[in-house]
Amino acid sequence: METRFLKTFLSVVDLNSIAAAARKENLTPSAVVQRLRALEEEVGAPLVQRAGHSTRATEAGLAVLDTARRLVEAAESMQGLANQNEEVGTIRVGVIHSMITGLLPDILSSMKDSRPGITVEVLPGQSSDIYVKLGEGDLDAAIIVEPPFAIPKTFVWHEVRRDPLVVLTSTLEEETNPLTLLKHAPFIRYDRKNWGGRPGDLYLRRIKMNPKEKYELDSLEAIAVLVDRGLGISLVPDWLPPWPEGLSLRKLPLADAPGRGVGILFPHLTSNERLVRIFAEETRTAARKKAATQIVADLFSKT
Repeated sequence: METRFLKTFLSVVDLNSIAAAARKENLTPSAVVQRLRALEEEVGAPLVQRAGHSTRATEAGLAVLDTARRLVEAAESMQGLANQNEEVGTIRVGVIHSMITGLLPDILSSMKDSRPGITVEVLPGQSSDIYVKLGEGDLDAAIIVEPPFAIPKTFVWHEVRRDPLVVLTSTLEEETNPLTLLKHAPFIRYDRKNWGGRPGDLYLRRIKMNPKEKYELDSLEAIAVLVDRGLGISLVPDWLPPWPEGLSLRKLPLADAPGRGVGILFPHLTSNERLVRIFAEETRTAARKKAATQIVADLFSKT
């Protein structure tokens, strides 16, 4: 049984789309269909079915799903073990949305040039969801906000960035005292259930501030747009650019506020440990370069 065909089957089920699976695996849709048919002939039952505009696993497909995943993972682990002195293999990495645009392109560009044999499969999501998938073994590493609890000793954590909290306002807002704004202006809260929103919530509790809350959102980009429209102010981590284009915003620093730690988390022991540690080092290197670039950009913006 071809593990390539099993991997294609998993892509179709995970993405609910033959077209999306084709893009992910750099195949044509017809090639994906051919692989599915060959696999179904070998298994002796249909594995996927059309459901409107999406493609879903049949009852037989669901029955073999976990086994298919284990077979693909075992094959990839064997590849890693056989090439443990080479930088060849696939790793699965969960990445929070702000790092998908802010840091991941730099990491992947560097790896394309220096580590072309390592394939990185990316799963976007929120920190809490990614953390669960990492713990369940569905991911090899994660770039997430630092967990609001003690990290188990079975994991390695490297902080790569600390985003300071800032009060975000429209440039049309005349008041420039951040505490005055937090006390009196309509407040757009960064979702306190989101790990990235907790530092702001803890800060407001610490200074015993109860803002006039208008909205609570889990998207930093959406918050920035609402602030630009004059719908309120917000307390957010100063995340890596790019930010939404065409916005006129002002960031007011808070001297005694905590920051949001962002880092890479991965298990101590994994079949892909060497490749994961390579990815972690590339992540830290990209973060250092990004920080240096930001410092230079900030200096020029103040001159």
